Amino acid sequence: MDALEETVATTRVVGAITEVRTAVQKARSQGLTIGHVPTMGALHAGHASLIRAARAETGFVIVSIFVNPTQFGPNEDLSRYPRTFEADKQLCAAEGTDLIFAPTLAEMYSPHSRTFVEVTGLQDQLCGASRPGHFRGVATVVLKLFNIATPDLAYFGQKDAQQARIIQQVVRDLDLSLTVRVCPIVREEDGLALSSRNRYLNPVERRQAVVLYQALEEARRAIQAGERDAERIQRILAKRVAGTAGAWLDYAAVVDANSLRRVSLLEGSVLIALAVKFGETRLIDNVQLEIKA
Repeated sequence: MDALEETVATTRVVGAITEVRTAVQKARSQGLTIGHVPTMGALHAGHASLIRAARAETGFVIVSIFVNPTQFGPNEDLSRYPRTFEADKQLCAAEGTDLIFAPTLAEMYSPHSRTFVEVTGLQDQLCGASRPGHFRGVATVVLKLFNIATPDLAYFGQKDAQQARIIQQVVRDLDLSLTVRVCPIVREEDGLALSSRNRYLNPVERRQAVVLYQALEEARRAIQAGERDAERIQRILAKRVAGTAGAWLDYAAVVDANSLRRVSLLEGSVLIALAVKFGETRLIDNVQLEIKA
């Protein structure tokens, strides 16, 4: 047995909420802070970067792996969402995870669950407009995970910028005693943002998918050259996507990074976001910029 196999063999995996709470209580009794990385599995280098960030800042790292049905619409990919638990365990072990929480559906949602979390003003824009109810499911499950793991710090990726912003609002509004860390996007060599859904792409679609990064970079260059008109930036994005065969634009948006509302003039903290479909696969990407008047 090599070193990684030994680490995987000793990495603790639990499925019960009570086991997580007992482990956290023990860690806190030893003076350790708790870091939490919520995931739906199908882990990749982007998730690994979040685990490394948690490992560097906290004494006890929990990775939750749960494919949450309440954030999928009726015609979305819940049934085929990639489930790679053995590989996920290896990645978690290699990055020094202390505890993997992998609950069943019944453990997370009782048959009589009736409570959901709504984040009005943030949840129905951008991806929320294309995926009604998605962020209600996200906010609900993440709050449940926070109540179970009671972390001091929780880690999310910038690729899912709207999700991260919504979770920050939940933490603020509901007075949760934790800090949300938003970590940089991890990309392939050609710029494609890492995503669990990238594995859906066939070779042709994979080559096409780099257009998200290329469009964002073109927009960034225009802004660096002095462009401040949001509509013109949106046209740059849309034109670049339209020029790629097989790419279908869901949205190209220039919004205030805090309110997620569309802006007409680029100033302050601005999020430039894209959602593009390739066949049946929908990918998102973004860049956040601080722009002086």
